[in-house]
This record gives sequence, C-alpha cells and structure tokens, in this order.
Amino acid sequence: MNMHAAIPQPPALAFPPPRAGHLDLPALLEGRGIGLRHAVDADIGWLRALYRQLRAHEFAPMGWPPQALAAFLDQQFAMQHLHYVRHYERADFLVVERDGVPAGRIYLQRNAPEHLLIDITLDAAMRGDGLGGALIRWAQDEAHARGRGMRLHVEHGNHGARRLYERLGFAVAETLPTHALMRWEADLR
Repeated sequence: MNMHAAIPQPPALAFPPPRAGHLDLPALLEGRGIGLRHAVDADIGWLRALYRQLRAHEFAPMGWPPQALAAFLDQQFAMQHLHYVRHYERADFLVVERDGVPAGRIYLQRNAPEHLLIDITLDAAMRGDGLGGALIRWAQDEAHARGRGMRLHVEHGNHGARRLYERLGFAVAETLPTHALMRWEADLR
C-alpha cells in the first residue's frame, strides 16, 4: 500500500463565465445605491461567509464547537455551490452590492418557458427593508418583458420567505418533501 498516494482534493470552487447581456436595474434600486454584477471566483470567500451567517442558527442547537460548525457549513456551501454551477450553468450568478460593497446574491436562470429564481440571499444587515422584494420584482419584470413566468423553491420552514413570495404573486404549484415549488405567471401581476 502506497502511504504517499495523493488524497483526492475536492474541486476548486469557481463560477462559469458570465452570460452576455446587460442587467438594467430600476432607478428606484439604483437610487438606493444598489447594483448587480456577475459573481467572480474572488467572491467565493465572501459568499461562504454569507452562507455561514444565513445557516448557523439552524445548527447552533447541536452544540458543536465553533470550528466544527464552521467546517460543516463550509462543506454545505461547497456542495450547494457545485450543485448550482453544474445544474444551472446558463444562470446569471449575481452579487448584489450596496454602494459597491457586497450585500447579497441573486442567482437567476432566464430561459424559456419560465425563469427560475435559483437563490436570493441578503446579508443580515440588508434584510427587512424591502430590498429582497424589490430584487424579485425586478426579476419578475425581466421575465414579463420576455412573456415568461417564473418559478422558485422555498423550504417548508422558511415562512417569512414564503409570505414574501405570496405577496409578490407566487403560488404553490407542488409540494415536495423539503420544499414547495412556487410559480408566478406574468399575466397575474
């Protein structure tokens, strides 16, 4: 047995090349200092920290030491990231910025017959001021301009997000084991 055999390393986390096309945000968002840009590999560290911030409370009751919790969340982030870039390679992986500083992410696949809101996550300091809803309305407007609807998935326990999606016109189309598939039709808006 070769004790010096190389241990396989997980693939490096990276983003696919950005899709062509300009992303115009409404003046209301730009007036608040909000911008969007395509994510680049250098954003991985910040996005990993955002994921930790979002999910750490779920696992806090486990009582894990902080290093173990961080390692677990980093592993979960890596698996989610790899899933997204492998299954949605034609998506726009966008970083939300406020005054040029990263504030969140919105991953959107804009293909026929309906757009897919893959993920939207905002920094804790940015939540609760209507930014998430404004970004989703922007995505809906993008879909509507192309005569398309939109779909997304929401975890069953994420009641706040589900209420937001329902206020924006999404309705449950299918109940899955851990998530609900929600759809929005352009003509319902």
